[in-house]
Parts: sequence; C-alpha cells; structure tokens
Amino acid sequence: MDFARMFYTYLPISLALYMITRHLIHKLLNFPPTPFPVIPLIGHLYLLKKPLQKKLSNLSELYGPVFFLRLGSRPVLVVSSVSAAEECFTKNDINFANRPQFLYAKYLGYNYNSIVWGPYGDHWRNLRRIASIEILSSYRLQKLSQIRVDEVQTLMHKLFISCTENKYRTLHLKPVLSELMFNVMTRMIAGKRYFGENSSKSEEAKRFQEIIAESSVLVGASNTGDFLPIVRWFVFNKMEKKLKKLHMKRDELAQKWIDEFRDKISDDSAESEDKSMIEILLSLQQREPDYYTDETIKSLMLALLQAGVSTSVDTMEWAMAFLLNSPNVLKKAQTEIDNCVSQHRLIDEADVSELPYLQCIIRETMRMCPVAPFLVPHESSMDSTVCGFHVPRRTMLLVNVKSIQNDPNYWEDPEVFRPERFEGFDKANVGFKWMPFGLGRRGCPGEGLAMRIVGLALGSLIQCFDWDRMGKEMVDVTTGGGGLTAPMAQPLVAKYRPRTTMLNLLCQI
Repeated sequence: MDFARMFYTYLPISLALYMITRHLIHKLLNFPPTPFPVIPLIGHLYLLKKPLQKKLSNLSELYGPVFFLRLGSRPVLVVSSVSAAEECFTKNDINFANRPQFLYAKYLGYNYNSIVWGPYGDHWRNLRRIASIEILSSYRLQKLSQIRVDEVQTLMHKLFISCTENKYRTLHLKPVLSELMFNVMTRMIAGKRYFGENSSKSEEAKRFQEIIAESSVLVGASNTGDFLPIVRWFVFNKMEKKLKKLHMKRDELAQKWIDEFRDKISDDSAESEDKSMIEILLSLQQREPDYYTDETIKSLMLALLQAGVSTSVDTMEWAMAFLLNSPNVLKKAQTEIDNCVSQHRLIDEADVSELPYLQCIIRETMRMCPVAPFLVPHESSMDSTVCGFHVPRRTMLLVNVKSIQNDPNYWEDPEVFRPERFEGFDKANVGFKWMPFGLGRRGCPGEGLAMRIVGLALGSLIQCFDWDRMGKEMVDVTTGGGGLTAPMAQPLVAKYRPRTTMLNLLCQI
C-alpha cells in the first residue's frame, strides 16, 4: 500500500523533471525551438490535429519559421519560410536527399528501393536517370502525346452524350477525372485501358480496379507504428499484413505486363519509337540487364502510376473549383482558347504552351492548394545546421510549401485566386516562393508530364463546356486530408452543358 502511494506521488514529479530536463538539454544543444512539453514515448503527437497543414502553420506562428517536433520516436524539422527552404535544398541538399522509412514505403516501394522512397545513392541516381532520360523526357512524352489526346477527347465525348438538349447536367468531377488519368497512365505504361464501357468488363480490369481502391485506402491511412515502434513490436499489426498482400497483387500485375511485352520484343522493334514505357525499358534491358532488372522496371512503373494519378486529379479538381467561384476567370480562359485554337478544332497538347492564361490558372491553383503541401518528406543523413540551429541526423524534414506559397510576405493578397500574378512567369525568378514539385535533387521528375496532361484536360473542359455552381453559394474550398496530401474536403459537384459553338465538333468525336 505504501509502495502504491509512493508510486502515484513521485511518478508525476519524475515525469515533470524528465520533461523539464529534456527541454533544457534541447536548448543547450542549440536545437530549433520546440513546443513544451515533450511527453515520454509520444513526444508531440498530442499536438497534431486535422488538418495537419493548418496545425503546423499555427505552430510556426508561435515558434518561428524553423521549429522542431518529436513525433513519437521520430525527430521532425518543420520549415515554413523561403530562406529556410532554400538553405535545406541548396547548402543541405545532399544531406536532406534521403527519405524516412515508412511502413507502406517498405512494401509498396520494393523495400525502399523505388525512385520515390529509395535512399540517396548510386541505385537511386540510376533510377532518376532512367526516369528523366528514358521515360519522362520531353522527347518520350511527345511520342506518347496521342494517347493523352485520345483519352481526353474520349472523356469530352462521354460528357457530351450524357447531356440532353441545352440543359445543365450534374457531374461529380473526381471519379471522372480519376478514370481519365488511370487510362492515360496505364496506356502510356503498358498499352492497357481499364476504365470505360468496354474496358472495365474484363477480369483483369476488375482486378486492377480492386488494387487501386485498396491502394487508396492503405496509402492514405496513418500508421501509428511509423512513429511508435512499440506498437509494432507488441501489437499485431493488421496494416502490415494488408500491405504485404497489396504488394503481392501489385507486383503480380506489373509482372504480367512485363511478361506480355517481353514475348513481343524483337530486334526489329527495338528501334521503333511508337512504344509503351515498358517496351522502352525492356528494349534497354536487353542491352544492360544489370541496370534494367524486372524489379527496377516494376518499381518505376508502379511509382509513376501511384504518383502521377492522384496529384493530377486533385490539381484539376481544385482548378475547376476556383474557376466556378471566379466566372470572370473562366470566361477569360474560354476566350483565350477560342482565339488561339479557334472554334473549328479541339485543343491539342501542342496548344497548351501557347495558352499562357491557362498555364497561369494551373500555377495559381498549385500555389493556393498544392496537392502535396509538405512535399514528399525528406530525411537528413548526417548532423547539419539550418538557419543557425543544430539538426541531428535521421531528422525528418517537412517543408510547409502551402504556408510559403500563401505567405503575405511573398504574395500580395494570397487568399485571392488571381492567375494574372503568374503572367510572364519565370521559374528562376520565383525560386523557392513557388515549389509545388519540390526542388533540389529530389524534385519531382514528372513535372513536365503533369503540366501537359493537366493543361490538356483542363483546357478541354473549359473549351467544350459551360460550367456553373450547383447553387448560389460559393464552392467550398476547404482542404481535407489528415496527412501529407491535400484533396478537397468536399468532392466537387458542378453543373455543365456543351457550349453552343462546340456542338458540331463534339458530335464528330
């Protein structure tokens, strides 16, 4: 009884002394400012609430543009200023070129060997070279442009035939845009189409759709074991079991793609330019089998599929939401397309570069609502200094891109959707004030593809149809998502009808 009384008496005192001592040591070691207290085992996890981006922005206002968190066992550096981000991606770029080892990255990233989650080193540099030169270069993307044009025009036709007379029709945009992007990506990767009236009936298409649905749930779910290893050690982890099964399904699908094309590869076809991405890589595998292993090809294709779809879909959905709330901007974009493309043909991918206002709309959307508001997390490989503070090795870096891109110190009236601010855009001059694709060694290699397909799809929706909100109220542009992505909290629903000047063209698709 006495022992129990002593335990309950001294435990709070011991915990208080521990937290105060740790806080003092933190200051003595010149770590960045950090919230007090740091609770044993959980650290600052008690502070995190949804939406995460807003919570971290509030903490930045209290502790400055560079502050330190301990999320369970993980030390985390959060930066929210241009100068701090620049220091991380210039002076400390190599140091922060690693990735944290999350559970889902282990299974869906081929044991941390994918281009997204692989550690910085020779293997990763090889993957980056393959992605940048062989499958995502301007030359390769141009060779596959007809696929993107064909899928976008197929969507325009589908939307057109769903309309009756001149009446508005209701449309849930996200499912439609998702099917478009998956068809675009799977056709470019493997020459396959899994969505649509004829495509979705096959058993392979059904398996693919099941994998996609399962992936969206598991990748978006938070895993406590990533921050509290004790949970993984002592508690049966259902998440890990699900991820293992999902990895097997994804790997089997990608291997099926490879096996199908391997049988078709011949010396004569090696020089053909009209090839899918897998065909390109298999042709290279014949010459350099050590570089282009099956696992390398699978990891690249699945990473491209996972990263390329959701980001483009969310960007287009955000852009349409802002256009519905800004009908004058929508009208100006339609006028630009009418004047540049004319009303005698549909917009082509080559037209996108000649439509500066459309590009301004996309960049302003990415400024206000970057779909990866913290980029993909980085991790330091050694002790370093950021803005004069000591940062220990194996610290996870979160760059609060949304906060930087909506900071009134860098942007006039940042809460206003104003595409005109990007007229005469020069990426070199904007620098670290606008970085939705990241910067430095781990910057997104798919930026060129994203700008092409988003520009083509968004431009086609603007050219072919008139759009309106469901009611008089403005579209809710609240950010959803509780983790490292930022989709709309409420999926966008809008009204549309064919523009009278486009009826003849739409009938001919």
